[in-house]
Amino acid sequence: MTNRTPLEARAPWVEIATTPDDWKKADPQLLETMLGQLHLIRAFEEVVLELASEGLVHGPAHSSIGQEGGAVGSIISLNSQDAINGSHRGHHQFLAKVINHVSNGKLDVTALVNPALQEVLQRTLAEILGLAQGYCSGRGGSMHLQYFEAGALGTNAIVGGGVPLAAGNAWAQRKALTNNLTVSYFGDGAVNIGSVLETMNLAAAWKLPMAFFIENNLYAVSTHVSEVTAEPRLSARALGFAIPSWKVDGMDPLAVHLAMREAESHMRSGKGPVVIEADVYRFFHQNGPFPGSAFGYRSKEEEAQWRERDPLLRVATEMIALGLIDQAGVDLVRTQALDANRLAAAALLEPNPDAPGKRRIRPELWPDVSFVNVGVRGDASELKGARTLEPLTDGGTKTNVKFVDAVAGVIDAAMEKDERIIVLGEDIHRLNGGTNGATKGLSKKYPDRVLGTPISENAFAGLGGGLALDGRYRPIVEFMYPDFMWVAADQVFNQIGKARHMFGGKNPVPLVLRTKVAIGSGYGSQHLMDPAGIFATSPGWRIVAASTPAEYIGLMNAALALQDPVLVLEHVDLYQDMGDVPEGDFGYQIPFGKANIRREGKELTILTYLSMVKHSLTAVEQSGMDAEVIDLRWLDRASIDWQCIEASIKKTNSVLIVEQGASGTSYGSWLSDEIQRRYFDWLDQPIQRVSGSEASPSISKVLERAAYAGVEEVVAGLARVKAGFGGNK
Repeated sequence: MTNRTPLEARAPWVEIATTPDDWKKADPQLLETMLGQLHLIRAFEEVVLELASEGLVHGPAHSSIGQEGGAVGSIISLNSQDAINGSHRGHHQFLAKVINHVSNGKLDVTALVNPALQEVLQRTLAEILGLAQGYCSGRGGSMHLQYFEAGALGTNAIVGGGVPLAAGNAWAQRKALTNNLTVSYFGDGAVNIGSVLETMNLAAAWKLPMAFFIENNLYAVSTHVSEVTAEPRLSARALGFAIPSWKVDGMDPLAVHLAMREAESHMRSGKGPVVIEADVYRFFHQNGPFPGSAFGYRSKEEEAQWRERDPLLRVATEMIALGLIDQAGVDLVRTQALDANRLAAAALLEPNPDAPGKRRIRPELWPDVSFVNVGVRGDASELKGARTLEPLTDGGTKTNVKFVDAVAGVIDAAMEKDERIIVLGEDIHRLNGGTNGATKGLSKKYPDRVLGTPISENAFAGLGGGLALDGRYRPIVEFMYPDFMWVAADQVFNQIGKARHMFGGKNPVPLVLRTKVAIGSGYGSQHLMDPAGIFATSPGWRIVAASTPAEYIGLMNAALALQDPVLVLEHVDLYQDMGDVPEGDFGYQIPFGKANIRREGKELTILTYLSMVKHSLTAVEQSGMDAEVIDLRWLDRASIDWQCIEASIKKTNSVLIVEQGASGTSYGSWLSDEIQRRYFDWLDQPIQRVSGSEASPSISKVLERAAYAGVEEVVAGLARVKAGFGGNK
């Protein structure tokens, strides 16, 4: 007979419920502060719904009414250096954290609101209304609330999207030798999202001080949790990652608090992450002032049963029973909370002269429209005063090195100089420098700063984003191949790329994302793309691409100095190329936003980058045309050298854009459009382009070669230009 041995989880999984004795033992000040916070948040949400019903909230109003107990109970014991982030339904978490911050964790229910707390209510409401005085200058609105000083890292509109970012903050807290922790709040839907599960695995493997806090309110928009998972006890997810977990009644704030205190002890002692599942209930629909029963997916009976468990009622009832307050005192708390929130609203509104009896937002409080693009990226002023060099024309002593050795060398030199730099990615710590040797020697020299990650691009890209937003460290994230960015597209584009602008344009995001274009290496359709076109049309990113070892050194140093996320493109065809670099000098920068004219000419302007620079130079020599070859180096729209491009076009009156990758994701498509709009009067013929085919490269060597551009395609492109050439003006 087959032997069967029952297996047990490596981590505990417990459910916590309070007893009357727990309430008797609770600090009266704790209960008083709980009651005050609960009422402030409830009244705030009621005012938001009032404004929404008047049409004054542009966009969603995801009310947290009914769910306040989970947020207040879990946050009330945290300090300002502990951090939280949350999801689209995050008003209650944000307010609990910020109220804690400005009140030092203590409220007096007889004098509930002081000026600092009144300011919190008004600025939070202003943000939800999209006004300039909001915490994110009106850009975040209801779903993107951030106040770094209070430890509120930012709520997030993408389900599960903020969880990897929280892991980055937790890593920074541990690395900085603090005992602070990070709590990431999300709902039942996010439990089934890959980025959440990836981050659970990574946080457990690296023992990060992070709490995965699940607010299980049973419903997505209208789909019940039992319809989408066979295990509706969502804290069970923790067991697969050996993470201890707690299940608790989220309608009982004291029970949540007690569970959180146990979890805090675990995290602050360096034992790693925890999962807490709080059963809560949103009293209203996904968005707006109507209950779920109005839309037919919940019964009125179910809603009534949960309303009887209202966390505000629970705390008040227990405090009255203990003689800590009477009903008149509870009513006073309610009155103060409502008055304060209505005062906050009144400061932002005025009578609508076009609609008697109605209100409008005071026009002078809207952000100025000139603010629309401010903060998409920084202004690069951080590069002023840097030591710059044009290494291909500099006359100093040179040494000949491989491109890939220049990659490893400049990162090594930067890490030696700046202890904030952290390198992370798949296999970068093994194989003597990853799969190509680009991180050679780094893991031995900096074992605690070179992090070999699980195969989980969402988790480690987002962790890098969290590190960058934290500000104490400067991450270099490696994607082994650029196609893998699609696995982490939410973190790359929705989170990292948009973070600075979305949260008001104030907070820098200093992250370097390295990846290699591997066209021609035979790895097929899912490994070989050139991502420049995708990143160039996505907000927030800067892009650099070097064609020589010496220029790589200077561009990487500039990327590491910038306060923006920077994509650093490499090409496998260049890794083994030899090139002269300044001897013993890995510290210079390539001048910001400057292209390099690799060959001067009068008949045609060729704009190109990466390996296509050398292919273009070869093709020009074969063609006999007097073409000017410009290595762009800085590719994003905010950094590209328009001055150089303009001077060349006015000289040649013709343009050929040369790239290697597929036409569908082409970098040249946006560039040609921009040139056409800027310099149409100087062009003697349509802009010509050389790129790969529509198809992504195949495994077949013959089909792969047919799918990308090389010297032959550039020669053919030159011939097209020559055939349509009308002579110089």
